[in-house]
Order: sequence, then structure tokens, then C-alpha cells
Amino acid sequence: MSKTSIAGNHGEDIRSDCLIKMSLSTKGGIRLKIESRVESMYGDQINSLIKDILRFYRIRNAEILLQDSGALNFVIAARMEAAIRQLTGDTKEYLLPAAAWAKAIQYERNRIRFTRLYVPGNTPKLMLNVGIHKADGVILDLEDSVAPVKKGEALLLVRNALRAINFYQSERMVRINQLPQGLDDLDLILPQDPNVILIPKTETPVHVKQAADRIAAANKKRKIWLIPIIESALGIENSFLIASATPAIAAVAIGLEDLTADIGVSRTKSGEESHYARMRIVNACKAAGVQPLDSVFSDVADTPGLIDSAVRSKSLGFEGMGCIHPGQISAVRDCFMPGSEEVARSCRIVAAFEDAESKGLGVVSLGSKMIDLPVVKRALAAIELAEKFGLLEKNWRKEYEKN
Repeated sequence: MSKTSIAGNHGEDIRSDCLIKMSLSTKGGIRLKIESRVESMYGDQINSLIKDILRFYRIRNAEILLQDSGALNFVIAARMEAAIRQLTGDTKEYLLPAAAWAKAIQYERNRIRFTRLYVPGNTPKLMLNVGIHKADGVILDLEDSVAPVKKGEALLLVRNALRAINFYQSERMVRINQLPQGLDDLDLILPQDPNVILIPKTETPVHVKQAADRIAAANKKRKIWLIPIIESALGIENSFLIASATPAIAAVAIGLEDLTADIGVSRTKSGEESHYARMRIVNACKAAGVQPLDSVFSDVADTPGLIDSAVRSKSLGFEGMGCIHPGQISAVRDCFMPGSEEVARSCRIVAAFEDAESKGLGVVSLGSKMIDLPVVKRALAAIELAEKFGLLEKNWRKEYEKN
């Protein structure tokens, strides 16, 4: 009896995916059965795609069952390639033409990253419209959200998604698997121009340098940034070494689910058990000149808890949080943006500083408080954000000029 490979997903709750069962034979040609509610409209297109994939891999005799749940071409192609790899071991890549919008925008290292949305790498229905949620970054996840037996399938799907999906203005991020497996992920991901690679469970600067070296070897003309994720006690103690391991690092994130498990405590809403670790991350990042990013808030139904967590996160010095549901994005962004009182205070500080400078004064005060350069720097950063998000007019100085 010939071996049968199975790739993809099918069932009552499955959308935008397909399940492929495939076996090879020595004769009989191609026997393809398509089970789809839209076969009358798209059956010929699906048939043509599968036949083209089989010709690419020079497969002339096979029996294939495709159970369709509304899969787009890039999903069908990924599932077919996965099934063929299981049967033949052939690692050639079948790539559909990339969509016009799939070309990545080059973003700066210090780009705002208030929100990053995690999307499971083996769940097509959650990928299709990720760009419309307007997260600062979208993370196609190959690690914790993917079952070990599905890792290979997810890698092909994420690769195809980078070529097919419109991310709009969101950074195209991929969380690879824990090293060393994650280094092999890069071979398929890097040619598709991600903006950012997230390195999970980073414990030493060696992990970062290994990823950076693999990216450098790919000789990409466009810069690809790195975000190590620190998720263990050892990683926390090495946080500055990790944050400063290479100029390619744009930020460092903390992963609290794995960290609390590693130190043997339960994660709480108050966060007392992780306060030390989070402050180590913030301090290390500030010293290294990169962004500190907080963990996710895992209860998607608890919006007040999410807001409390985001407010506390900002107060500790973090510059963004992870999101596991699109509904969390706006609440997190609102918490990290400067409030009206903060903006007004920042404007008064900068106006007072500039007025004193124009008069050649060496001492600057606002009310009873002295103003020094670090205070002015923080005020300018708040003003820049407020202007960027339309919370403050560009000509705000006129309102705060001293008579």
C-alpha cells in the first residue's frame, strides 16, 4: 500500500483552508477529487492550480483528495507543497507570483511599535485581513501557536502569505522557531522581505548573532530588523548583552508566560512577580538605545484589565505591548499615546525652555520646578508623537508663547 500524506485542515470550524490527502502510484495518471461548496465556480481554477503544481514537481501518477473550506490559491499551493514534501522529500519551492502589494516598505529602526498583533502561522483565516486592523506590526508566528507536527506546513504557509497578503502600513514580522530550528526557517522567510524577525527564547547574545549572521549571508539589500524575545531567568540576567549584540536589533520584547513558568510562579494581573524582570529589560534597552516591548495580555475578554496592564506598562518605560486579538489594538495604542494633560505639560516645558534659551538664560524653570535637558527631551518626544497622531497642531507654539 502506498504512503499517504496529509496537509492542511478541514472541519466544521475551519475557514479559508483546505485538507489535502495524497498518495503516489506508478501508473494511472492523476486522479483528483475536489470536495468544495464552490466547486461549480472555482473547481476549474483549483484543478488547474493543482495540475500546475504536479507538473512543477514532475509527478505524473497520484491520487489526491482536496477538501476545500474556502482556501485561496496561496493556501492551496502551500498545502500541496507540504503534502508533496512529505511524500518525496523534494525541497524545491513552488511560488505563485507575488502580489503587487506584497513588497515590503522599508521602516526605520526606531519606528513606533505600540502594538504588534500575533497571528498563528498555520491558520489562514486569521491572516487574510490582518492589515485592516492597523497594528504597528503583524507577527506571523511559527513558534508557540503552531503544533510541533504542523511546523513544516506553517513555514510554507507563512512564506506564501508574505507574497500574497496586504499588510498595508503594518510591519511584516515573523516569529521564527526557537534556535537552532529557527535558523532554517530563515532560509524560506528571508527571500520574502519581512521587516522584522523575532527570535523567541533568547538567552544569550550568541542567539542574536547567529540569526544576524544568517540574515547577513542572505545578502538582502533592504535592512531586516531583529527583536529578541527574552523568556527565561538566564535571558533576563543577560538582557543588556542581548540588547546590544548587534546594530540590527530594533527592540527587545519580554515574554511573561514562559518567564513566569521558568522562575516557578504564576502570572498575575498586578505583575508583582515580574516587576524585577521587566525593569531589567527596560533598563537594558534604554542603555542599549533600543525599544523595550512588553508581553501580551492574555485575557481577550477583560478590556479593563488590558487597559490597566497597558497603563502600568507605559509607566515602567515600555514602548509597546503584544496583542493576541485585533480587539486589543486600539485600547493598547490609546494607552501608549500621550494624553491631553501630558501633551499640554510638554508644550509648556518646551516653550519655557526655548524662551529661556532665546534670552540667554542659564536656568530654566516652569512654576516652582527647574527644567533640565532630560525633561525637555521627554517633552519633545511626547510632542512628536502627538503631532504624528494628529493630537497637536504643528503650530502649537503660538498658543504657548509668553506675552
